[in-house]
Amino acid sequence: MSEELKTCPKCNSPYGYSMSSTLYVCPECANEWNPNENVGEDTTKILDSNGNELSNGDSVVVIKDLPVKGAPKPIKAGTKVKNIRLTDGDHNIDCKIDGFGSMSLKSEFVKKA
Repeated sequence: MSEELKTCPKCNSPYGYSMSSTLYVCPECANEWNPNENVGEDTTKILDSNGNELSNGDSVVVIKDLPVKGAPKPIKAGTKVKNIRLTDGDHNIDCKIDGFGSMSLKSEFVKKA
C-alpha cells in the first residue's frame, strides 16, 4: 500500500486516505477535503473561566454548583469531568458526569484541570 495517509483537519484522525487525485476522506468523521486548498483554521476558540483554551479530551473542574433540571441535587463545585468534547452553541462542552450521565456545560462554569 503506497498511499499516504493524511491527518483529517476536522477531527485530527491520522487515517485520512486518498479518494481521488485531489480529494481525501476521513473514515472516522466522513469529512472530505482537498489538502491543496489553503483552508483557514476555525478561529473560534473555547476558553474556560480563567481564559485557558480548551480542546477535545481535556479534563475540567466545575467551579460552582450547577442545578440540573429534573435531578434532585446539583452538580457540586469541584466535580472533575474527564474527556470533554467541544461543540458549537451556547452549551459548548459535551461530557459524561458520574451520577448524572451525559451533560452539556457552558465553558464559563469550568476551569481546566
